Amino acid sequence: MQDTIYQFDHNEGMIARVNREEAQGSKSSQLAGELKASTSIIIVTIQTFPHVLEAIRKDSTLAGRSYAVIADEAHSSQTGTTARKLREVLMAEQLDGNEELDSEDMLRLSLEARKGSNKLSYFAFTATPKAKTLELFGRRPNLDEPASDTNKPLPFHVYSMRQAIEEGFILDVLQNYTSYRVAYQLAHENPDLDQEVDSKKAASKMAKWVRLHPYNIAQKVETIIEHFNEKVKHLLGGEAKAMVVTSSRLEAVRYKLAFEKYVQSKGYDNVNAMVAFSGEVNDPDLPEQPFTETNMNPNLRGRDMRKAFDTTDYQVMLVANKFQTGFDQPKLIAMYVDKPLKGVECIQTLSRLNRTCKGKDKTFVLDFVNDPEEILAEFKVYFQTAELAGVSDPNIVYELMKKLDKAGIYQWREVEAFVDTYNDKQANQAKLANLCKPAVDRFSVRYKEATQVLQSAQAELSKAKIEKNDKKIKFAENSVKHAKEARDILEVFKKDLISFYRYYEFTSQIVNFDDFELEKLSIFAKHLHPLLRLDIVEDDVDLSDVVMTHYRLHEQREADLQLGNKIGEEPKSYLPAAKEGSGAAPKDPKTELLNEIIERMNDLFIEDGLSENDMLNYANTIAGKISENEVVMDQLRSNTKEQAMLGQFPESISNAVIESMDVHNEMAMKLLSNEAVAKGFAGLMFDVLMKGLGKSADS
Repeated sequence: MQDTIYQFDHNEGMIARVNREEAQGSKSSQLAGELKASTSIIIVTIQTFPHVLEAIRKDSTLAGRSYAVIADEAHSSQTGTTARKLREVLMAEQLDGNEELDSEDMLRLSLEARKGSNKLSYFAFTATPKAKTLELFGRRPNLDEPASDTNKPLPFHVYSMRQAIEEGFILDVLQNYTSYRVAYQLAHENPDLDQEVDSKKAASKMAKWVRLHPYNIAQKVETIIEHFNEKVKHLLGGEAKAMVVTSSRLEAVRYKLAFEKYVQSKGYDNVNAMVAFSGEVNDPDLPEQPFTETNMNPNLRGRDMRKAFDTTDYQVMLVANKFQTGFDQPKLIAMYVDKPLKGVECIQTLSRLNRTCKGKDKTFVLDFVNDPEEILAEFKVYFQTAELAGVSDPNIVYELMKKLDKAGIYQWREVEAFVDTYNDKQANQAKLANLCKPAVDRFSVRYKEATQVLQSAQAELSKAKIEKNDKKIKFAENSVKHAKEARDILEVFKKDLISFYRYYEFTSQIVNFDDFELEKLSIFAKHLHPLLRLDIVEDDVDLSDVVMTHYRLHEQREADLQLGNKIGEEPKSYLPAAKEGSGAAPKDPKTELLNEIIERMNDLFIEDGLSENDMLNYANTIAGKISENEVVMDQLRSNTKEQAMLGQFPESISNAVIESMDVHNEMAMKLLSNEAVAKGFAGLMFDVLMKGLGKSADS
């Protein structure tokens, strides 16, 4: 962007670029100099502004000026403290350079900065606005009324995805969308040595184990390379490129190794891949040395990755959280997705393909993970005009504040003492940390005591189970329950602390709270949160005895996912309002034998290759229909899982399944034709409904 704008025709001194290459001294001092020199257009990253605050405050020549702040990629940069600090910098003309400020003055200025200034105008650009972005930058239809669900902020101007596709500025990346599914079966080699584990942790670790399994990656790499050779590499005069999107840095490393192995075995000398990830990766299976971009891409020879990828040296880029956004490579024609994609990340990632270039008239997506219908739903939010479903409730900050006060971790006089010191120029981090110490000590002592009681109660419970003493078991179970509740209060407090800070930072830019107490607690919460330590519970789920006995990767279908026909023909998709809720809630982990979890996963995966995500999403769909049946919901509230299965619950599942067949025909047929799968699904969905009711599945 700097290069583009700087190339515009302009007189000397009209445009300035603030960057390390051209800075005489620090970037912040260069920025301060350009502002004082009345340079008309200054191009800079938003992160530079906070560092120049003091310099600007001491300069009276900025008084009375007006500014336009033009922000690109507004969805990722304008919703937090950085944007407020920017306003503080540009509002500095309100201060007398020689004025001594006390803590109250600083708080007042901070509150003023949250409200903004009539000297500042904001213009923000984004192709994928988040709900927060629309609430911050959108214009209310009725400017005389506050934002509400009937007066929702709207974009000032929209050049839609639909219009851009129709006018040929970008391509429709969903035209050739092929979904794949993995079917596998696992087994426990030593079932006699089974262990009881946390169900969620075990299932998550097992899914990760499958993703990293050498055979799984090898089969996907074969599919990718053969598809690229057959459908892609000859396009654009042989210069077509592809990207493989992985779920983690370790997966990217494994993909790169498998890629090289397959290419070598086939003798393909014209399919070369680079791998892109940050930092170092330690592979537990190959502990000799850490992997880096440098030692995994020896052919880079010091070149910038973007520039090297543009040459004939590389045809495929394997990425892990890099180049998924902001990467402009028009020759990119194919994308192979092995990572769950949601929301803005989904649109930004797949849109790497939408750039046009001479000879490029189509793209390919092969997706090993995501449901095409869900991808289509994500795109429809942004296809025409992204709109809010509703607006945030600013009163939530007060609910969170009351909840935090009630926990008894801090005293208000400690908050005020901290803020007074924080606003003192002589304060240092050590002094601020010391003022947080009383709250930290209360938290630590209570957490340590609760942990010790919990460990002791768990030991007593295990002993009672060995003795098969029902009375002792019941007593120990109650002790475990109360100890967990004591720890839950503290764990929830820490989550609520950061939720309060983030939500206040956001809503205070929309609503004029003008509340010194909210401001003080926000400052205190930001500094207290990282000082609160929780015991890290080691993942003790041992998968060394788990083996994969069957595996099948199969193509489901190749489709043109239709984004829309005539405007207004389809129901509008909306962005849900940015709501933190009333805070966090404690989690009640469920335990099962590892072998039971293996069996449950096999029940769902082995036949048609349906993923756990497919089934859970389908369960949520069916649960939504069942939740409208008050008779059934009353039965669920009043009965155990076993009792519920004897009532109208199973019949309501069948009815809901039949009603949804037009959208989920494949899953519906599987459930209606296989009693075992239907039973497992019913149990899975019972858990979903109980979670929605806030009730334990076993109660």
